[in-house]
Amino acid sequence: MKKIRVLFFIYQMGAGGAARTLLNIINNLDRERFSPVLVTLNYEGSYETELKSDVKVIKLNTKRLSRSIFSLSKLIRTEEIDIVFSTIPRVNTIAIIANLLSFSKAKNVIREADNLGGSFTENLRLLAFGAIYKLSSQIISLSEGVKVNLINRYKVKADRIKVIYNPIDLAVIKNKLTEAEICPMHRYIFTKGDCKTIMTAGRLVPQKDHKTLLKAFSIVVKDLNCRLVILGEGPLKNELIEYAKELGVHGNVHFVGFQKNPYTYMRESDLFVLSSIHEGFSHVIAEALATGLPVVSTNCLSGPEEVLDKGKYGVLCEVADEESLAREMLRVLTLAPKSYKKMVDQGYTRAKEFNAEIIVKKYEEVFCDVISYHKRDNH
Repeated sequence: MKKIRVLFFIYQMGAGGAARTLLNIINNLDRERFSPVLVTLNYEGSYETELKSDVKVIKLNTKRLSRSIFSLSKLIRTEEIDIVFSTIPRVNTIAIIANLLSFSKAKNVIREADNLGGSFTENLRLLAFGAIYKLSSQIISLSEGVKVNLINRYKVKADRIKVIYNPIDLAVIKNKLTEAEICPMHRYIFTKGDCKTIMTAGRLVPQKDHKTLLKAFSIVVKDLNCRLVILGEGPLKNELIEYAKELGVHGNVHFVGFQKNPYTYMRESDLFVLSSIHEGFSHVIAEALATGLPVVSTNCLSGPEEVLDKGKYGVLCEVADEESLAREMLRVLTLAPKSYKKMVDQGYTRAKEFNAEIIVKKYEEVFCDVISYHKRDNH
């Protein structure tokens, strides 16, 4: 039987959740039925080295998304692609237009990853994206909340959208937990044995609201000997360092940048905290649960509530409320050992539901359904 050729198109295989999701899908696709091709713009991506060796990787000769249309269109044709899979609005629209211009039989499957919109301009832009999205064969939403947003703001019909949660590769996480060590230059952070470690990971951008986390930490540190470890890079780094100084906690806050293996830092921590204003799913809190970390998260639209099942597998707080965040952080960090272990075990049970082996099968079903529907259409 001829394998289904799936072209995965992304800006770059960088440090974000979208790249991590594509990595997990590509590596876990059934090679008996599917042949993956990864196409990126002309950037080096930190996750490229983690791709399985049989993945064909093609870099377009441009760093501008808008200039990738014709070269992507040509690739779709010459590589005899069956499915073009993409994620993130601008990338999705380029993938759809490029596929139309390829005049091939390839079908677009697009994935929406966040709760976008709010301002008048943003909402208008989403309507434009929605108009192009309707030309795709299938839309995947990574949470029920994002599906609602697609219906309300993109004006996409509900029956065009299928919800599939993000896959996390439990086998890879286990290996990285046991086989790797923390970067030598950061070992000093974890030397005080009686000091509790709170960690977070994510781009240093307004969406992640690290300022509320720093304010909450400044409250917690008054009652508990603890440190805060922040993984991630972004434009707000210097501003956040200065803010930690203003709050008088900079000696207890450690900015360690992007780490290809965040799991070793999770292994040495006692609590994972997410302070975001909005999320699509929050890949990172599912991964934190998988490493055996309890989670305290803001109940932002829309991922954390679904990942933590309305608080069954972790703690949910109000958005931008440092008092609530601090209270729950302190409560979890001072739980009796038995209660703490119960929280960790429940979290790991939840993480197993997002295992790539389970989730990628759902993607495979979508790819096969799209191809089958196309064949039925032609008869």
